[in-house]
Amino acid sequence: MKKINRKNKLISFAPGRTCLFGDHQDYLGLPVIACAINRHIKLTAIKNEEKIFNINTPDIGKKRSINIYDKISFVEKGDHLLSALKVLRRYGCIPNIGYDITISGNLPINAGTSSSSAVVVSWVQFLLEAFGANHKITPEFISQIAYEAEVLEHGNPGGKMDQYSIGLGNIMYLETGKSNSYELFDCSIPGLIIGESGIPKETIGVLNELKENAWQAIHTLAMCYENFDIEKIKKKDIKKLSLHLPDRLEPFFYAAVLNHDITQKALLEFKKDHLDIKKIGILMNKHHTILRDVLKITLPKIDRMIEGALQAGAYGAKIVGSGKGGSIVTIAPEGKEQQVIDEIIKAGGKNAYPVKVDPGARIL
Repeated sequence: MKKINRKNKLISFAPGRTCLFGDHQDYLGLPVIACAINRHIKLTAIKNEEKIFNINTPDIGKKRSINIYDKISFVEKGDHLLSALKVLRRYGCIPNIGYDITISGNLPINAGTSSSSAVVVSWVQFLLEAFGANHKITPEFISQIAYEAEVLEHGNPGGKMDQYSIGLGNIMYLETGKSNSYELFDCSIPGLIIGESGIPKETIGVLNELKENAWQAIHTLAMCYENFDIEKIKKKDIKKLSLHLPDRLEPFFYAAVLNHDITQKALLEFKKDHLDIKKIGILMNKHHTILRDVLKITLPKIDRMIEGALQAGAYGAKIVGSGKGGSIVTIAPEGKEQQVIDEIIKAGGKNAYPVKVDPGARIL
């Protein structure tokens, strides 16, 4: 039997992710806790003789071709595949052969589980595996390139959570500020369920608005206090500091401080030898209350789905990601998973299903 050159066919696998704690925090340089989930984007690449990437994305009914020798002088906003090629060229990843590529998966699209970031990570991972780079190729490097391609190249308002949690997998505590440090927790979360609302999320518009208001609040306080650091602000400081803010900015400062406090409390729970799922659920509920009542990123259907999950016995539930649509994440007690799923659907959810924590992007 003829031995097949591994580079003739490559399969790049990337999971989705859900945010457990820290929604609307990473663009402020504040930490998040997210986990990769075992729903995936699968990129299959088969070598061709055309010097072209022929890309088929059957889930959205689109095809395109990219000549590997084309100069990339302009990248249309949102074209993350082309921007990744542009970024990778800076690191010495230079394609010299073509591939016929199919990208598909079972991640819902525009639902808050980072299907777009999973596509970018799978694409970057494939290109680095096929053509190498003048940099050590690690999960961190793959994640960083995906972040540069998806966010920095387009001037988008998002942070690093999506790319890093997908690239490194497991449960991740990510410091999104200058240190960019992270801690991984190799443990499971029994009873983890994703509920899809069926309403497309409004990522860019929502993020831009909330980010701008939060940054205005932080900048205003930094003008008043020389060494102001949002990470060091405690709940007891909110009232005094808010006196320096116009009324319209107070909620965004309040939300940033309280969500940071909740994330730190959740981190302490994940550091323990035994994960107390009930405590994690209670903290999720507190986090969601701020996202709903202060940042106001939920919708009536989302609220009904969460209420249904909690009434069915879920320990906790929250909206995921930018908001105004997308998905929820909830934790159900053992034996009540189906009841929670049924109530989410009954409340109007498009779909709901159990998920497990995933080990992260990989080449199969």
